[in-house]
Amino acid sequence: MSRLDEQPSPAADLATEYPRRRWRLVLFSSLAGFLLTVVWSASFVDSVIGGTVADTMLGQDAEEMALGGIGAGIAFALVSGIAGTFTACNIAVFSTMAPLVGGSGGRWQRARLLLRPLLWLGLGMVLVSAVYGAVVGFVGTGMPQFDDAPSVPGELSGRLVQASVVFGIIGLVLVYLGLAAVGVVRDPFARRPNGRLLFLGALVGAFLIGRPFPLFRQLFRDAAEAGDPLYGAGAFVLQSLGNVVLMAVLLVLVSLFAGPRVGRWLAARQGRLASLTAAGMLAAGVFLVLYWNVRLLAMRDILPWYPLAPWV
Repeated sequence: MSRLDEQPSPAADLATEYPRRRWRLVLFSSLAGFLLTVVWSASFVDSVIGGTVADTMLGQDAEEMALGGIGAGIAFALVSGIAGTFTACNIAVFSTMAPLVGGSGGRWQRARLLLRPLLWLGLGMVLVSAVYGAVVGFVGTGMPQFDDAPSVPGELSGRLVQASVVFGIIGLVLVYLGLAAVGVVRDPFARRPNGRLLFLGALVGAFLIGRPFPLFRQLFRDAAEAGDPLYGAGAFVLQSLGNVVLMAVLLVLVSLFAGPRVGRWLAARQGRLASLTAAGMLAAGVFLVLYWNVRLLAMRDILPWYPLAPWV
């Protein structure tokens, strides 16, 4: 038996019982993902929330910060990653990590049981972000994300095309995994729960391949101009880990102080864990597909209309 086939903590695996009303769950989760695209304000989340967090942690305007040297770049990578926790891309992270907290036993035993799935998730993130960071350090100035020209109505810039393709694929994968969680389609990780976590971590790491978040583009351009694959790999790994560190800490705290209650709540109704997992993945997947492949085209005047809240 390979290590990917070993069973982690019960909280990391999906329930074998499916909810009774699967299609209703699919419908409402998809509707939630669509509604989120209607109300989501990227400028508010990226600039007001993400920018404020980064400015506070760095003690200066993050967008005006000069990344002169490896030390400054590494610090900026970690801080911008933490600030990026609150961007649109990371709604998917909640769906990948939410089912991990319902362990049993003493507090430290629960912490150890939670640590293993978090390590598998982190390994997938590190592998993808390190490889992409190295590629950026090697050939980055010729990549679409290096382009910082303003978008023109009726057209998509190279970096937005890249974002649309990457997040569209990630969204479709999450939709499939959400359907698999409730038994609508075959689950490729049914007997490989650690493989599932490794794969989901890789998806989180792949956010960097498409992310147009302003602070990420700043780090991207710095790594590309530095021409150092090792620096690019290290900076991208730190930013990717920074994206989930706050949620990981929150999960550990919930597991330590409320793990048994969460576990009992998840086990109290047939298919509740599967429902929670599927709802998060379906909502995140539908959001990513519609936001980056439909709403984006409407915002660039390529499609005639998409419903938007007044504050968007």
